[in-house]
Amino acid sequence: MANAGNEVVFKKETVAKLLTRSFKEDKTKVSSDAGDAVAEMLKVFVEEATRRAVKQADSEDCDTVDIEHFEKILPQLLLDF
Repeated sequence: MANAGNEVVFKKETVAKLLTRSFKEDKTKVSSDAGDAVAEMLKVFVEEATRRAVKQADSEDCDTVDIEHFEKILPQLLLDF
């Protein structure tokens, strides 16, 4: 994952490698469009997790977001995705 300014960006090669590691058949390939779609989904997931963790920290009057804030929002985030 890279950060271009404030934008979350996942490298297509990394996403493709992660996907292919879960395939049972070595012959299975990931198309460019599929890799792009998964990378976009990961981007949306990370951005939403960040928003929710910040909101959680704000609700607790904290100036910084900590792992505990992320842990609190994670169950609902996973259900939503």
